[in-house]
Amino acid sequence: MSSNQCNERAGTAPASTTGAAESSNGGGGTSSSSGGDGVEGDEQEESSSSSRMEKSSLEDVLSTFREQWQRELESSPRRDVKVLGSAEKDAVGDLGESSSIENEAKNLFLKGVEHEQSGKLYEAIQFYRRAVQLVPDIEFRLYDTTSKLKSRERERHDSEGSADGSEPENEREADTQSEDEDESDLLTRLQKFFTRTRCVCIPQQEQQGTHVSALPMEIMLYILKWVVSSDLDMRSLEMCSLVCRGFYLCSRDPEIWRLACIRVWGVNCGDLSKYESWRQMFLERPRLHFNGCYISKTTYLRHGENSFQDQFYRPWHLVEYYRYLRFFPEGRVLMLTTPDDPVSCVGQLKYRTPRNTGVLLGHYRLQDFRVVLVLKRQDTPAKIAVNNRFRNRRRENIQDMGEQTFHMVLQIHSYRNRMNSQLEWEHYSVKTKYRNGVESTAAFDLPGNRYPPFWFSRVKSYTAESETPLQ
Repeated sequence: MSSNQCNERAGTAPASTTGAAESSNGGGGTSSSSGGDGVEGDEQEESSSSSRMEKSSLEDVLSTFREQWQRELESSPRRDVKVLGSAEKDAVGDLGESSSIENEAKNLFLKGVEHEQSGKLYEAIQFYRRAVQLVPDIEFRLYDTTSKLKSRERERHDSEGSADGSEPENEREADTQSEDEDESDLLTRLQKFFTRTRCVCIPQQEQQGTHVSALPMEIMLYILKWVVSSDLDMRSLEMCSLVCRGFYLCSRDPEIWRLACIRVWGVNCGDLSKYESWRQMFLERPRLHFNGCYISKTTYLRHGENSFQDQFYRPWHLVEYYRYLRFFPEGRVLMLTTPDDPVSCVGQLKYRTPRNTGVLLGHYRLQDFRVVLVLKRQDTPAKIAVNNRFRNRRRENIQDMGEQTFHMVLQIHSYRNRMNSQLEWEHYSVKTKYRNGVESTAAFDLPGNRYPPFWFSRVKSYTAESETPLQ
């Protein structure tokens, strides 16, 4: 078979066959075919053509497979998954950005705490404001994270202590939290804790001197009686209960609250069976506050006199004055009526015997939700001397003012969450007794605009000092 016939079967040009033959024979020198009868050259050309056909068919199969695969990918739901994956990446990016903003807000808030602890309140407010602008609830988030970290550290210390066979440092706190979880009453739990430890409190850090925890319970209760004092400063007692568990337990001592109830309502203070404890009786029963004063502001318009120069000019006067009531636990009451504002007047009612002669002295008595008051003007030595001098001279033209006694009945009310903070008028009369023995009584109508109610206001200076303990 000639070489031209082989080329026609393979469907290739003679030039390409010749080139292939030359390339196949290039390694071992030159080999020429004699005429058209060389068998070896024909076999080489046939094998090369068959290999070319196989390669072309494989490429066609691969190309068709790739096209089909591409169409399947485009119509496959996995493409949506890829889109969702990109959306998730965007969400992760947004989450990382929000976490960075939250971290910045936490850092600003902590800086504000540091400035507040060092006394730089203005700078602390600036940091707080910037932190809240970034994350409004940053304080609650920071509290949650710190509480979780503390709980994890406590669990880690407990696990380390149990693994080493030694007791953890906060074993007493863990005992109180683990053993008494089923107890709903906090006071009962703390009483059980005190029976085990037999100490009022535990120092958080090592102390060089004697710590208050070394004091026995009896001494602590006596100190708290001085805190309450004879003026019944029960608010200071409640503030002491916020110090620690031991102080909380001491401030709930029933003897202190029993003495407070006796001092308010007397020995026969009522039936305790209606209440769960003496403290509940003191808090829920209508009573008066002693660490401040009750203030009533009265404002009205009064018609003035006509001017003699202009008969058409008719003036009106705005009258404004205050009434102050200060109660003491032993039944003493002070009353002051003045146009001065409370800032300059509440200090005049600090002591049981005021220096201002315009203050009325008297006594009061509680009757359920009512308080009955009887007040008189003070009899100063100068006034007594003047009366004696005028009496000796027997001047008839002196007007007899008489001795006035003020009778008042007020009702105790609560306003919203402020217990016993309002006193409303129920009765008001003035009894006058003249030197000639004649007596007269004037009772007043009590419209709301002329006699507004009294509102309680706490005065810090009233409880700044303690003269005697609660007895």
